Amino acid sequence: MDMSSIFGKEFTVSTWGESHGKAIGAVIDGCPAGVPLCAEDIQKFLDRRRPGQNAMVTPRQEADRVDILSGVFDGKTTGTPISLIIFNEDQRSHDYSDMTQWYRPGHADLTYDLKYGFRDYRGGGRSSARETAARVAAGAIARKILETRYGTEIIAWVSSVGAEESHVDLNKVTYDAIEASPVRCPDSEASVRFEKAISDVKDNHDSIGAVVSLLVRRPPASIGEPVFDRVEALLAQAMLSLPACKGFEIGLGFKASQMRGSEHNDEIYCENGVYRTRTNNAGGTLGGITNGEDIFCRMPFKPTATIAIEQKTAGRDGTNGILKAKGRHDPCVGLRAPVIVESMAALVLTDLMLRQKRFDS
Repeated sequence: MDMSSIFGKEFTVSTWGESHGKAIGAVIDGCPAGVPLCAEDIQKFLDRRRPGQNAMVTPRQEADRVDILSGVFDGKTTGTPISLIIFNEDQRSHDYSDMTQWYRPGHADLTYDLKYGFRDYRGGGRSSARETAARVAAGAIARKILETRYGTEIIAWVSSVGAEESHVDLNKVTYDAIEASPVRCPDSEASVRFEKAISDVKDNHDSIGAVVSLLVRRPPASIGEPVFDRVEALLAQAMLSLPACKGFEIGLGFKASQMRGSEHNDEIYCENGVYRTRTNNAGGTLGGITNGEDIFCRMPFKPTATIAIEQKTAGRDGTNGILKAKGRHDPCVGLRAPVIVESMAALVLTDLMLRQKRFDS
């Protein structure tokens, strides 16, 4: 039984590798020729995702240095498949010896065994969030295309941790303010509260959930493929494919269900031949097609499944027992999620943009 690892139709990404294997990587097909690209263009995003950055995240030490194996010559893409590799350097597979027998509550151990009858128990194998490093590497190339052609800016941040929430002006939020915070929250007062909430659960060997917000400024207009490949449908698929992501909303999202049409509808006006909306309750899409306004989404991430607290579970042989998981894990997976969320958004928008260009040409 095969496991699909390919995303996209025109701009496709195939990721490979396991958490405790020799390396992870990605193969990107469909990238236009002539895009300026070097390893540093990718590395700067991997550095934001990598573990061991501060006391708020897992202490696993991975440099996550990327190497471009193909598809680039003289600093530009050639139009042929781009192959990327990132070697794993700090695995501790012995921490997972108990997982050969016991299923970790909240993890994919049980379902992988039920589906495949076999699994890589070392860190979860393909179900591990380690796989997302390959997505970030591929997303960096997609971002480069969007930035070059449209000046698109994609930023994401942690907007809540547990019950603690932040208040951010979407017109003023900046990348620098996000990265200045150890918990990637541009609201400095909320950032302090987030740190305390995470430290508290870490001290108790527990974990906590978070919400990540995404803002795409100057996205390509008029992309999206109704009815099943609506831009928001593909964004939702992309985000929900991320480990620990448990939901998706765009624009006002669930709040829209409490409003009247007269409140929610975004009035349209035209200025110098350009159509705009006076508000952006829809979040940048209408009928599954981008309208040129900023795209705004929110995604909740569950608490890290693997915790160092005794939990009741069952084993592969059908016995019931107690498991106290070992290993090094994030007390809040949401802290390293923003750059992953940004990367998935870039992959979706680039794929749709290239599909549109195919028909425009």
